[in-house]
Amino acid sequence: MPPLNFALIEKWVRAVAESRGRILGPVTYIFCDDERILEVNRQFLNHDYYTDIITFDDCRGKLLRGDIFISLDTVDSNAALQGVSYRQELLRVIIHGILHLCGINDKGPGEREIMEAAENQSLDLLSEIAEKTGVTPFADKKENRPSERAYMADNERSADKELWHTADDADKEVWKTAKEADRELKDTEKHF
Repeated sequence: MPPLNFALIEKWVRAVAESRGRILGPVTYIFCDDERILEVNRQFLNHDYYTDIITFDDCRGKLLRGDIFISLDTVDSNAALQGVSYRQELLRVIIHGILHLCGINDKGPGEREIMEAAENQSLDLLSEIAEKTGVTPFADKKENRPSERAYMADNERSADKELWHTADDADKEVWKTAKEADRELKDTEKHF
């Protein structure tokens, strides 16, 4: 796992989504190696090649939802090919997936240039946020960064509240049922 400052990255991703008229919902990043992303590419997309990112879109209207697989191996090799730092390339790829969820494509004629411009705007926004907050995207010192588990626990309630306000009635019923099942499972686990 790269030593990311989760709070800053979330703030940035949320700001990029909002700048595109979207609301950030549950987005999961899966950082993996080349072999795992090749497996995902073959299984779900019938592609037999390595890539830096695969974005699975589960958006609902303006609510961004999805899973984003990032191969850290390919990010590293692409950084070397592009003559940029690994960290710079990783940040570009992280936001690339969000821009896909916002509806920006990069496969058709002229689309790559649009994606690159959006990536550059997003990276500029990250620089602005980092400068205003005095925080960097990478937390190199372990004592200065929350663990992923602690970060997720601290932010779970606020994320749930935000999703509740943006969900339609069917999503709210599913959410209630899932919460009740979680509660029952935790109660059962306490008895063992």
